[in-house]
This record gives sequence, C-alpha cells and structure tokens, in this order.
Amino acid sequence: MLMKRYTVLSMLLAALVSSACADYLNIQPKDKINPDVLFSSSAGVELYMANLYAQLPVEDFMYMRDGFNQHYTHSNMVPAMFTEEATHSQYVDHYSVNYFQWWSDAFSLLRDVNILSDAIPTLPVRDDEKAALEGEVAFIKCYTYFGLAKRYGGVPIIETTQQWTGDVDALKVPRSTEEETWNYAIKMGKTAMEKLPPVGLTERRANKYVAAALTSRVALFAASVAKFGDKVSLAGKAVDEHLVGVDAAAAAEWYKTAIEAAELVIDSDRYGLYQPEPATPAEAAENYYKLFTQPNSASPEVIFIKGVTVKGTGSNYPIFFQPKQTCGGWPHPGRMDPNLELVDLYESYGSNGESTPVRTSDAGNDLTDYTGYSASKNYYKFDHPTDIFADKDARLHATVILPGAEFKKTEIIIQAGLIQQDGTAKIKSGNPYTWPVDGKTYYIYGAADDTNYSGFDPYGGNYTRTGFLLRKFLEETEVDPNWDSGLLDWIDMRYAEVLLNYIEAVYESGDASRMDKALGYLNDIRRRAAFTQKIGALSTDVIMRERLVELAFENQRFWDLIRRREYTEKRQNSQYHALLPVLDLRGDKPQYIFIRSKIDNLINFSFQDYMYYKAIPGTGTNGLIQNPNF
Repeated sequence: MLMKRYTVLSMLLAALVSSACADYLNIQPKDKINPDVLFSSSAGVELYMANLYAQLPVEDFMYMRDGFNQHYTHSNMVPAMFTEEATHSQYVDHYSVNYFQWWSDAFSLLRDVNILSDAIPTLPVRDDEKAALEGEVAFIKCYTYFGLAKRYGGVPIIETTQQWTGDVDALKVPRSTEEETWNYAIKMGKTAMEKLPPVGLTERRANKYVAAALTSRVALFAASVAKFGDKVSLAGKAVDEHLVGVDAAAAAEWYKTAIEAAELVIDSDRYGLYQPEPATPAEAAENYYKLFTQPNSASPEVIFIKGVTVKGTGSNYPIFFQPKQTCGGWPHPGRMDPNLELVDLYESYGSNGESTPVRTSDAGNDLTDYTGYSASKNYYKFDHPTDIFADKDARLHATVILPGAEFKKTEIIIQAGLIQQDGTAKIKSGNPYTWPVDGKTYYIYGAADDTNYSGFDPYGGNYTRTGFLLRKFLEETEVDPNWDSGLLDWIDMRYAEVLLNYIEAVYESGDASRMDKALGYLNDIRRRAAFTQKIGALSTDVIMRERLVELAFENQRFWDLIRRREYTEKRQNSQYHALLPVLDLRGDKPQYIFIRSKIDNLINFSFQDYMYYKAIPGTGTNGLIQNPNF
C-alpha cells in the first residue's frame, strides 16, 4: 500500500504549543512538560507523533555532509559524492570522518519518544490504538538506534524517560557494546512488526510492513558488520570493551532476521515492483524514471515515503543538481556529477551479469588509460554522443544525463573540446574553430553561449567535470530558482530494496534452501530493467553491482561500503574518473570520440580503518569511552 504524504503542520504545532504547554517540542526536563495536557486529545497525540516522525533519521533530499534537514546550505554535498557514484562539480576535497554526524539530535528524539511511551497506558484511546502506538514507539526506537549504531557502534541504551533529581551523574548511561546496540535496534524492529497493524493509524505512518522493511535493512547492516569486521584493524579501550566491533558468530542470526523480515513484506502480496514487465528498454527507462519523479503514483513499489508540501521547507536538489542549460537562472547548477566508474558498472543487454565499461578505442589498455588524448590512438567514432551508450541498461539512461541526451526537451551539450582538421587537439581550452569543410564555427564546449552547454567549463563549478549529470529525481518541470523549493517526496523504503536485502542475506548466509528464490528475485529486478536473459547463479559481484545500479543516489551505496567494510580497499590514494566527449573534425563529417580521463582538480583520497566509526561528542563531560583514534 502506498504511504501518502504525512506532513508536519508547523502552524498547528505552534497553536498546540501556545495553548497546551509552551515549548514542549524543545529539549526540556520532564517536570516542565505536562503530559496530561499534551496527550489529553487525539489531536495532541497526532501532532506529537508528527514531531517524532519529523525527527527520524531519514536520509532524504535534505541529508548532506553537515547532517539532516540541511536547507539553506552551500555544502550541497551528499553521500553519493563520497563513493564511486558521483563527484561534486567544484570541491576538491573528499570524505571527512566529521561528516554525517547524528548524536545530540538522536538522544533528543529518544527522550521525546520515551515521553510518549511512558504516557501510552493513560492515553484516552482504544486498546488497539495503544498497541499500535507501542508499535510506532518501537519503530522509531529501531530507526533511531540504527542511525546511532551505524555511526558510532555501541551507544547508551535509554529505554525510559530519565528523571532529573539534581544529580547529573545519575543521568549518565554508559555505552552498551556494539552487539547489544544492534540487538536492541533489531528487538525494537521485531516489536514494531508484532504490534503494528497492516495499515497505519494515519497516512505516512509506519505499519507492520514498513517495520519489516526497516528491520530487514537494520539486520542486514548488523550482519555485514559482524561478517566482514575482520577486515578492520582497530585498537584501544573501545575495542577491548567491545563498544566497537562485533563477533563474527553474531552474523548468522542477524542474516536470518533480515531474511525473515524481508519475507514478511514479500509474502504480504501488498507490494511489488513498479511496472515489472516493460516491453522495451526505452519503456523500462521511462518507468524507472517515473518511479522517483512521481512516487505517489508508483504503487505497489513504494513502502515508506517522507515528504514536504510547503516551499521554504523543501530541498535544493532541483537547483543545485540541474544542468546549466535548464537551471532557470539559478547561479549554482551542475553540482552532482556521476563518475565514469558508475557508468562503467552498468551492463549492456546481452552481457548477462557482467559490467560493460565504456570502451573508447581498440587499445589494449583502453580501460586503464587516463593519460588524456593521444593522436596515435585509434578512437572509436560516433555520429552522436549518445551512440556510445546505446545498448546500456535502461536504468543508466533514467539515472544519468548522458552527453547529448535530451532533458526537458533540450539536448544537454556536454563536450570537452575538439580536434581540428589538421589534428590539433583543443581539450578544455582554446579558441573557436571554423571548419573549412562546411565553413561553420565550432566551440570548445559545444556552443558559443555559456548558458547553452553544460559541461567542463571551469567557471563557478556550474558544469559537470566528469562528463555526466544527474537525472534521477529531477522532474521535467520548470525550475523555481529559489532556496528550499523542491517538493518532491523521498522514497525511504521500496520493494526493490527489500528484495535486494533478501538476496544479499540469503547469499552471504549460505542459505541453500532459499538460493533459487533469491536468484529469481534478482532476475525480477533485472526484468524490470528490460533484461530478458536470466542470470544463472548468484555471486557477490553480481549482487552488489545490481544493488548499486538499482539503488544509485538513494543514499545506500555509502553505507554499503561502510557495513561491508569495503571502503578501505576501494579507496587507497585514488580518485574517480571522467569521460570526455570530443568533437573530431579530422574526417569528412563531424563525429565524436571519447577520452577516459582523470577528474580535474580533485585530490587523491585514502579511507582509513578508524573512519568506519565516528567520534563520540562530549566525552569530556558525558564520561563515555571514545572511539579509536579520536
């Protein structure tokens, strides 16, 4: 069942605050809140619950390196920009362990939800409504401790509202082990699954299957940390006391939980893949694109949505990540530049489960040569820049704006240079060139006016420097060139992710009894992308590639690298790469060649083992044991 918009109405909240209990949404000691007044009506409970949902650590369009609910911010750096998915068009730095923190707000949310939990027995509602509220409390706690555990490892578990007695030390709760923290989050997920009804009390609130989808996500993360933890070498008191790190033996039960929670969703017959049987790759691309730009019409795939309705509280995706040619006058577009590494991962039809990297020449080292243009190389030539991607996975065309692709009825011109008739190469610099063959003038970036092209010009960081731009999530409507005006709903959980959770958990756990079913689900996902040839066997490479291309830019890949402890091995003094479309005027007609290249002005980066965890804030006063290397 599609979860419709559940909106926090600030005016109603303000009215409730002024009439019932001033500043009740702020962090206050419990003796300054009057629960009897706050929870005396169903409206009060509804609005309080809205506040809790608004605080959930949903990594949506407003989730950036500075944390959640980033509206008016110039950082516009999202998790995808710290993986092979994308690079920022302007910034030269890479990941910092200080990014994506979530600590004080997490414990503020826990206090708020514990206040409600304590009040439930006295609420003026039916017993079934109380049980549902208990389920929602468990769901919120599951989500909260998931957000904490994946960042910090073991954290204090606070199950009830703390009372202020004048002794600050009495309020200090030590960190539980990482394994205990994961177990508690999963326990809360299971409780939510048991207590919540199949349909939420109101729209956009959790139900049994939303809780199951979340639990599958949490348990898969925990199992991965346990199974792949031996890839990480850390030392110190936090390690000695098991505040970070989990015994590999814990993985089996957690994989089992991930599988069973996913099965609850799958077997409910309430959800499925949106448009699962496209007739052609073009139809598959359109269906996949609509899933994210029209999520409220994407039943039955969408499980849980977070959305906003009021401009000024929305996201900045539509302006920051828009191509220069379609930005509507916004001065800072083009910030999300998909990397060549991502594009290379997409298959061509008929490749049967293997990536099909973009080949630009017949050179034996073509796929590893990033040294730039070579006059002696026999480059493949194309009449139109999109031709090189013609047979690629439909999801690529729906996810990435490729050079020369049409977007908003505009051909997006992404060109890095030209080669004159005499062989002179002008790459990313040089004067326009008048071609003797037709007498026309050709430009380095593909057009004379800088508003009519979208690539490689270094001015202002407004143009892609990888050769690609984001398409996924960008609606084909006119851009409102104002801050915080994006009102597209964020799909937090969808059926394809649940299938992928199931597939990975089955494979990594070695559950032979479910392997065929998992393989079938993988082929179902691929069939929705217009692959008609079925893959015959699962492997880690097949599963993780499918997960990446299906969930690209949904803030999953960053955490996949973290939970599987793969970030270290994938990022060692390295950077990602670009594909340069270049207009070749050496023949009798204009054609395009492509050059695999390093991304300009980007520093190399190495991920270190201690970065799998974040620093615990305030250890000087809260007395908590700090994580290693901080």
